[in-house]
Amino acid sequence: MKHESDSRRILPSANVREFFRESVDEALSRQRVRAEDHTVHYVVNLLTLFARAEELYEDRSGLRPLASMLGEAVEAPTETERDRAMQRLGDVALFVAGFFPDYFARRCVDVDYYIRMGGSAYSWLAERSRQSVQVRAFGQVFAELSEKFGQFVEVIGEVSEQGRSYTDADIMRLYELWLRTGSARASRRLRELGVEPTEGASSRLTH
Repeated sequence: MKHESDSRRILPSANVREFFRESVDEALSRQRVRAEDHTVHYVVNLLTLFARAEELYEDRSGLRPLASMLGEAVEAPTETERDRAMQRLGDVALFVAGFFPDYFARRCVDVDYYIRMGGSAYSWLAERSRQSVQVRAFGQVFAELSEKFGQFVEVIGEVSEQGRSYTDADIMRLYELWLRTGSARASRRLRELGVEPTEGASSRLTH
């Protein structure tokens, strides 16, 4: 897991937001995902923000578990703080599931868990937008992110792959991701790396 090195790789870009905008647009086009401009803008801003490690990691202990974030939201003393905590949960789940697939190696949770938790957080915010003036402006964005959470994970995953070199362990994890989720992006990337994604391919990958 090399989160810090991945972040340093993208930060030198002259215009990080422009880089992400172009990359996200290209990934959406290749994967044939249709999204509203406001939603794309939100995702681009999310990637730009979390490109700075201090914005993603709340302290030196690393990423907080999503369950802890959910508990904080449930116990928040005000609705505004609850909304912010739920948005943080959705944002972190989306970014980590897409940008850091290696994060799930040797962990008791997988990318599906992050997709469920993140999608549910955005769905809750979309419902809240009917009651809260502060959330209302992003109501349609949260609704689309909830509905297409898995697709946006794939889009962000493609962005994260740009310029990446794959080790044998990386290829194995990519294959495991394809087995668990049926990811079209993972399937395409495996073929580009010379691996045909089939149910019986795992034995060949381990030798």
